[in-house]
Amino acid sequence: MKRCTKPFAMLGGLLLCAASLSGASLPYFAVLSDDAGAWPDILSSIGLIRQPASISHVFVARTGAPASSEWNGRVEQGAILILEGESSLAEMFGFKRGSGSVRVTSLADVHRPTLPIVWEKGLDLPVFDLPASAQVFTRARWGGAPMAAGMRRGAGAVLWIAVPPGEHGYERFPYLLEALCDLGMDPPFRSSRLWAFFDSAYRSRVDLDYFAARWRRSGISALHVAAWHFYEPNAEQDAYLAKLIEACHREGILVYAWLELPHVSEQFWNDHPEWREKTAVLQDAQLDWRKLMNLTNRDCFRAVSAGVQQLADRFDWDGVNLAELYFESLEGMGNASRFTPMNDDVRALFRQQSGFDPIELFSTRKDAASRAAFLEFRASLARKMQEEWIGELETARRRKPHLDLVLTHVDDRFDPGMRDAIGADAARVLPLLDSHTFTFLIEDPATVWNLGPQRYPAIAERYQTLTPHHEKLAIDLNIVDRYQNVYPTKQQTGTELFQLVHQAAASFQRVALYFENSLLPPDLSLLPSAAAAVTRVEKVGPKTVVDSVLGAGVPWKGQAMVDGAPWPVADGETVWLPAGAHSLEPAAGAPGPHLLRLTADLESARAVNATTIEFSYQSTARAIAILDRAPLVLQVDGSSEPLQSTGPKTIFLPRGQHFVTIITGNQ
Repeated sequence: MKRCTKPFAMLGGLLLCAASLSGASLPYFAVLSDDAGAWPDILSSIGLIRQPASISHVFVARTGAPASSEWNGRVEQGAILILEGESSLAEMFGFKRGSGSVRVTSLADVHRPTLPIVWEKGLDLPVFDLPASAQVFTRARWGGAPMAAGMRRGAGAVLWIAVPPGEHGYERFPYLLEALCDLGMDPPFRSSRLWAFFDSAYRSRVDLDYFAARWRRSGISALHVAAWHFYEPNAEQDAYLAKLIEACHREGILVYAWLELPHVSEQFWNDHPEWREKTAVLQDAQLDWRKLMNLTNRDCFRAVSAGVQQLADRFDWDGVNLAELYFESLEGMGNASRFTPMNDDVRALFRQQSGFDPIELFSTRKDAASRAAFLEFRASLARKMQEEWIGELETARRRKPHLDLVLTHVDDRFDPGMRDAIGADAARVLPLLDSHTFTFLIEDPATVWNLGPQRYPAIAERYQTLTPHHEKLAIDLNIVDRYQNVYPTKQQTGTELFQLVHQAAASFQRVALYFENSLLPPDLSLLPSAAAAVTRVEKVGPKTVVDSVLGAGVPWKGQAMVDGAPWPVADGETVWLPAGAHSLEPAAGAPGPHLLRLTADLESARAVNATTIEFSYQSTARAIAILDRAPLVLQVDGSSEPLQSTGPKTIFLPRGQHFVTIITGNQ
């Protein structure tokens, strides 16, 4: 087939070369302009890959694009065309400038009508007339002028927006990608590796089976559950948590106990006023929702340790997350009413070491050397606490070897002020990875929540210089209302969220989201695509080659061959591939057993015969495997093992790196 020799940006009436024969099934896009603007950031955030126009399937025609009658046929045949602003090409499809104008400062979008979408800078824009078949996705909140609209035509679609999307791609239209999906665009890849935090206070009266299934569809593989609500035994609360864990396990979702020490529990605070932490004004340290205890006190430490060990044993956890184990506050010594620790035990330790009471730093002793001495002591104390509690949880792991361990630690490299503010010092803590097995989960500090997605590669680079254990580094994204002046939404949603997740997934082994209740419904269906870090996809003869950083799911119907052999890891809608480059093509023949879901990192798989499947994996926690038929026999590393079932077709597999053989019954 003859290929185009000119870029689409040069096209007027030039015949468009058909991409449908060579690349319509590939997730390629092209921007028909020398100035691509933010469109590469927008479209790549859910896995589309920029390629020449001659082999692309999704096209962006920027403001002023010339009309060409050939576009009608291209769209009818399956192309997706995005039109920006006013142009003769937009007019050809019926998006015409009208006689009126409107001042636009805020939008309403059908995907979240009640969400305030506010532009940092208002614009005076013409009011456009739309084709009768167009669906309006976004309107000016005052006056109702259409700002984004689209229509299906034949096998393809057209999306129009009244003005460019902004420098970063999310300043004006948060839900452009959702609109494209409404018009028939299928996101090309999926991930099932996300973690999410969960607080039962926000889900006390819900259908847990429904939510577990929704979390699975959203790409969540592990839920970190606020365990302080369950610190003390309570029949009703315990039954709720047990049901939550069972529902998650049935859906192939791991469940971690999320601890927020030195906050222990409401009851522990009430029962032990003698062990309460103190601020620098010598008041009990009840700060925001956390009620902090003095874990430096050995009696308090032993009591909390016993309670944590009991908590670990009472429920069928898959791991424990030791989160934010340092001090307050974000304002550091500038706010004495929030500054900790100032309990008697810490003050005595420091007085013995340095010769003065640190409470003097807030009255008579103001010199920089004394201040620096206490801040250094405080950071050292935080590191000692973290190592001590890692040791305590390793004790629980000796009883329950399948437990994973996570240490959530606020970033102090991108924002170095965190060390003096709260005592967090990653450079002190990361060497613990040399002698302890845990994931170091880096939390975005609130001070940088207003910064863009490109901060995640920068954060990853800074931490990778501190430890050789790059595979143990993970990132925690706070998806919450931000206190800074941010636009167009207070909380990250739509394209901004997808860019954040996509950049984070490409930079870290694992991405966690705080928290599941704050994720907005319009975002859930595209989260798995944003989290899929695919670096290359291309056609090689009848095969599609997909190269991914951590493995990826490819939408697929029917049987598949991977790397030339029948592939058994698929759920009827998605074929799941290991990390690296793999070829994918249709397969014929009778299906054998299939692995529908695996919470571990898949390394290899093979369909042995009509009843047997083999695969290898790596997992920091025990793994959950869901098959399409009941497993009868399990072998791990060549040895027979008892089946540990959590459902009729769901089993647990041991933590670590293993080779598994499963013999099933007939379907």
